[in-house]
Amino acid sequence: MDNFFEWVGRFWPTGRRDLHWHILPSSEEANALATPYTGLARPGLQSVPTQWMHCTLLHAVGLSSSDVDTDALLKDVGSCTQTVQPFRLTFDRPAVGNFAVEISGWPGRPFAAIVDTLTQVMTRTGAAFKAAPSRYPHMSLAYASDGAEDVDAVILKAALADIEQPLSGTVVVDRLHLVEQHHDGAHIMWHPIAEVPLAGVPA
Repeated sequence: MDNFFEWVGRFWPTGRRDLHWHILPSSEEANALATPYTGLARPGLQSVPTQWMHCTLLHAVGLSSSDVDTDALLKDVGSCTQTVQPFRLTFDRPAVGNFAVEISGWPGRPFAAIVDTLTQVMTRTGAAFKAAPSRYPHMSLAYASDGAEDVDAVILKAALADIEQPLSGTVVVDRLHLVEQHHDGAHIMWHPIAEVPLAGVPA
């Protein structure tokens, strides 16, 4: 595997706070999704603590909260989400990628529609940034870090295959989360800015 934080550091340096839009699981949802993989940690892999599990919609690369009118941004996003009905994402057995172990979710169509809307709204701010929209719903369970080159992907896949139980969990998508996010070269963390509810959901 390849070091995720080394790769991402080329365009998102350690400590820099970029705006991200996320779908965030509740603590109960995160625990249910992560529990089967508690033995995943090994040299070269950094497990994601449940409080930092996230499903990214959009990373506004190079854009901080001080670069935009946050109130205007939230008003614009809020007017768009009032026509978006809440839905559930279902996440299943993980895959071992080049940079992370991740669980993918479905359905993709409502997720992709939200990603497109957020990308358009962020562009309307007029601020300079590089949009990194998510191409499909997914959450990482562990990121490859220092020592990633020693992680044997085949052995890791075999260990995941030995989890002999159904692996499926859901996340209710009823609001979008705007956060200012950073990493320290081993973990991703953020400061919450605002939540934007979907149609019919109380603020």
